[in-house]
Amino acid sequence: MEKYLDYTVNVLEKLLKIPSPTGDTNKIIEILKHTFEDMGLKSKITIKRGLIVEVEGEIKDKVRVISAHADTLGAMVKDIKSNGRLLLTQLGGYSWHTVDGENCVISTLEGKKYTGTILFDKTSVHNYGDSPRNDKRDDKNMEIRIDERVYSKDDVESLGINVGDFVSFDTRTTVTESGFIKSRHLDDKVSVAIILGLCKYIVENNIIPKYTLNFLISNYEEVGHGAAFLPKNSFEILAIDMASPGQGQTSKEEYVTICAKDSSGPYDYELRKKLVGLAKEDYIEYAIDIFNFYGSDASAAVRAGNNVRHGLIGPGVDASHGYERTHKLGILNTLKLLGKYIESL
Repeated sequence: MEKYLDYTVNVLEKLLKIPSPTGDTNKIIEILKHTFEDMGLKSKITIKRGLIVEVEGEIKDKVRVISAHADTLGAMVKDIKSNGRLLLTQLGGYSWHTVDGENCVISTLEGKKYTGTILFDKTSVHNYGDSPRNDKRDDKNMEIRIDERVYSKDDVESLGINVGDFVSFDTRTTVTESGFIKSRHLDDKVSVAIILGLCKYIVENNIIPKYTLNFLISNYEEVGHGAAFLPKNSFEILAIDMASPGQGQTSKEEYVTICAKDSSGPYDYELRKKLVGLAKEDYIEYAIDIFNFYGSDASAAVRAGNNVRHGLIGPGVDASHGYERTHKLGILNTLKLLGKYIESL
């Protein structure tokens, strides 16, 4: 698998440059479709405009689903203020202070794009004293300062900006010599890149998985219904999504984490035991962890009534839903575990 790490990191950097806030993912789904098809893999876009990629297995009438989500956090224009600034509504769950001062892009229905900066509405200490230091950030006082000469609502509307326009954040992606990858939206583009790396490994080594695989790239995970519908004959779903290191957690950026439980409850016990056994068998660095404020494509699938076993693994991603960081070793360990998993009964 080491051979496919550089490819995975390179494709991750490319994916991070494509804005895809939840609800506005058509561009990245189309790019991913062509990328899979360039490998020789069949794919189809679903009614919800997610993506399914099929790899035929030895056992053809039972389907394992491996999912990752291409949608990210973002925002929408909620209101245009009289002074030409924009109020926002969140897409996905994050703290407003994590985007205070972040550059962004507003995308209009007509396809126009305008840059701006997300700011607290009383940013200057010279004007507002202690308010910038002490006041809470929320949807009533966070705004976009558009990089255009706009000073009224009419000025903004003349640009074609309107309520409901999508807002994406600057990712500030950096890969360090020590192997760390820093960026917004590693959740969950790192896992989409891992699936691409795994597929490249499958194709180039003529791997026939034990069961037919359906790779599901979902596009509404951040709002809870990404993998609510699964392909016919699915019996198992393994979501690939970031793990969240922190105080009281066992996850590490260099490890693959096998999740035992999140806010939706415990993951399938037998599947978890299988994944732990595969990791031990191949000396893969792993952790078992529990996330109290977390949900995944796999938990969405079982909540929607799909009769499947469900599991969750992924590399450790520090500062999740903020300016995130992972490590190449976490990506590699996740790739290794997936390689073992797809060839197991």
